[in-house]
Order: sequence, then C-alpha cells, then structure tokens
Amino acid sequence: MYVAVFTYLGFGVGTLFGYLRDFMRAWGLEKCHLATEREEQKDFVPLYQDFENFYTRNLYMRIRDNWNRPICSVPGPQFDLMERVTDDFNWTFRFTGRCIKDVINMGSYNYLGFAETDANALKTVADVLQRYGTGVCSTRQEMGNIDKHVELENLVARFLDVEAAMVFGMGFATNSMNIPALVGKGCLILSDELNHTSLVLGARLSGATIRVFKHNNMQSLEKLLRDAIAHGQPRSHRAWKKILILVEGIYSMEGSIVRLPEIVTLKKKYKAYLYLDEAHSIGAVGPTGRGVVEYFGMDPDDVDVLMGTFTKSFGAAGGYIAGKKELVDFLRTHSHSATYATSMCPPVAEQIIRAMKCVMGLDGTTQGLQRVCQLSENTRYFRQRLHEMGFIVYGNDDSPVVPLLLYMPGKIGAFARRMLDKNIGVVVVGFPATPIGESRARFCVSAAHTREMLDTVSGEEVWMKYGRHL
Repeated sequence: MYVAVFTYLGFGVGTLFGYLRDFMRAWGLEKCHLATEREEQKDFVPLYQDFENFYTRNLYMRIRDNWNRPICSVPGPQFDLMERVTDDFNWTFRFTGRCIKDVINMGSYNYLGFAETDANALKTVADVLQRYGTGVCSTRQEMGNIDKHVELENLVARFLDVEAAMVFGMGFATNSMNIPALVGKGCLILSDELNHTSLVLGARLSGATIRVFKHNNMQSLEKLLRDAIAHGQPRSHRAWKKILILVEGIYSMEGSIVRLPEIVTLKKKYKAYLYLDEAHSIGAVGPTGRGVVEYFGMDPDDVDVLMGTFTKSFGAAGGYIAGKKELVDFLRTHSHSATYATSMCPPVAEQIIRAMKCVMGLDGTTQGLQRVCQLSENTRYFRQRLHEMGFIVYGNDDSPVVPLLLYMPGKIGAFARRMLDKNIGVVVVGFPATPIGESRARFCVSAAHTREMLDTVSGEEVWMKYGRHL
C-alpha cells in the first residue's frame, strides 16, 4: 500500500510543480523552450497546449536523458554509446566526444543474436548488396518484385508450415495497413486491452466496430463474443459481417504469453476469425523457434491470420502475413502496404533468409537450434535470478521480455542512470505507455548474452525490491 501511495504522491507533486512552472513561463519568469503558436495565430484553437504536452514538458523532460541515446556500434550483446550531457535540464544535449565502450545491451530485441557483424556470417548479405544495391525504388506490383522476395516468402511459408506468406518492408505497417484490408464497416474487432499500437491503429483505420476485452481474460472475451452473436450490430441488430479477434503472441510490455489454446476454442465455438501478432514470439519461443503456435503444440491452420516481424529474432526489418493461399492472394491486391509501399530492400531480405535458414538447419549446422535453446536457458536463468533477489517481475517464465516493476516515477530515471553508470543499457517505461502506477524497466534477453553478463545486470543499488519473499 505504501508503494502505491508514494507512487501516486510522486505524480501528484510532479503535476503541481508542472502547473507552477507553466505559470512562471506564462509570466516570463522562466524561459519557455517549447514550440508555441505564432502571434498571428493567437485567436486560433491552441495546437500544442494540451495535457499530453503538459506531461511532456514538465515530467518527461526531467528524465528525457534516459531515451534516444545514440549508439555507435552493432546492437549485439554489448554496444558502444556516444556520451552526451545537458546544460539546460534535458531540453538540449551536446556530445562530449567520448565513447562509452562495451555497454551490456539489455534493451534491443536481439533475441537470437543475429544482430552481428561477422564477415563470414554476412557474406551472402554482402554478395546481394553488391548485386542488387541498397533499394528497389518501386512497389511489389510495379517494378519492385525481385526473386529474393519470392524466395523469402516461400521460406517463411515453409518455416511456419502454412500454404503461403507475404512479406512487407515495415513491421508496424504490416499490422496497421493489412487489418483495414481484412475488415471494415459492419465488422466487429475484439482486441486485447494491451495490444500494440500498430494493432490499435489498424483496427481504427478499418472503420470496424472495436470492443476491448481484458488482457488474456477468456471470460471477458467469451462474454463479448456471446453478446455479439446474440445482439448483432447496434440499432439494426443485423448479424456482424465477420468477427475478428486480435491478440499478440508475447505482449511487449507485460512479457505475458497469449492463452492461445483457449482462444482457438472460443473462436471455433463462436465462428470468429483469429489474427495473431507474433512480432515478439516468432523465433523466441517454441522448441525450434516457430512461435506460440509451436509452443502450445497447435496446428497453424487453427490461426486464420499469422503475422510476425523480422525486426527482432532475425536481426533485420519488415514483417509478414501468412496463412491460406486465398488470404495471401487477397492481400496482394487489397493491402495498402502491398500496393503503395516500397518493396523490402534486397540485402535485408537476404539477412532474413540466412537467419531463417540457420534456425531451420538448412545451412547444414545446428547453430540456429543452439541459439533457440540458449535463449530459453538464458531467459529462465535471468527470471529466476531476479525472483530470488526479491524483485517483482511480470510475464511468463519462457518469455524473453522481462518487465521489472519500479512503480515510483522518480525511480524511472534513477534506475536507468545508475545502470548506465555500471555499463548496462536498459529500457525504462512509464505512464502513459504503462498504467500510471506500474512504471517498469524492460529487459530483453538474448541468446548472445553470457552468464556473466546476466549476473552483472542487477538493480542492487536502487531500492526497489518490492517482493514479499526476500
């Protein structure tokens, strides 16, 4: 209880001082660094003055130095960081010219360790770069469809054991631009309350009716499904054209794994469609890295739309949609991302191909499987160690996303700064990205981390061991 009280008290004090500083800026007692409306626009509705902007300038700015840090090396298990300092309380930064070497990387989504610069490993990527260049400069439907795209799509379909797959140059757009092609007015979307912004944006752009169910709560989902079938659309009470359930494999802020078997049971019972976002789970869970479908031992045909990204486990960029051939053929002509977006650049496609072949063992080695096993071992070891030390950690024991609760707003900045002093790079997250009382540090475990690195990463010097059993 005292943690909750002091957490809200911290935000309350920060808000009060924020209003005081806004008052001082308005009367010229303090310099205003923010963008403001021009004098000739003084009669317009304010463009910048809202509560979100208030939060940014008065709370976020106090700890802004913990984000957007410039890295100057490959984001592997360790990276180099350009040192910067501020002379005006984080409004601006200047570089010192010094480089902080060998910072342990606990923030990148480099789950299988394919973010690497080994010349032998990247030889095929270098060859493709030499042959095709850096960009395609066209869409897939015009002059941007190359043989590497076709090879990658066939490989993804084989990896996932589905009929067909389609790849896109941007992971975020894979969700936001394809969901509107699948549903529209007269359709119903049932979305988990903790879904990623790309799923939320795609749902809103579709024009479909959206209803939100509690995170991983099957009773909440079934109630919405039952009501949707019983009552139909508002006013007319006609049956919904289609019902689409949106979920993620691993939730990136919670570290929790979707309850896929139960959701599949519900979707079959109520004749709904299932859209599964495996951005954080593909390559990261399952005996051979094939995501939550393999993790639960399920048939890929049980999921109507399989989505994933190449930005995490495969050390590249872009995303995919996979499933039935009819689905993929439909998206090739109806997806905005397929029709208007520039194709994936060839070297990136080759990087995905080489990483996926490694995971599948098609490169003639067992290195890929070893990486998957090492990631699982590192994940369980790191989570167990944090529990034993007395920290409150969210998520599933097999999830490489490890949120560690900080709670109090002052500890967001304090924790990140102290960790950097110890040559450890972490991601800290607070409101509004999380509930106001659940600020956290988010660790991302990699197969490339050594046991010594994981042992080094601890928050001993910042008091935040809130667990009851210490």
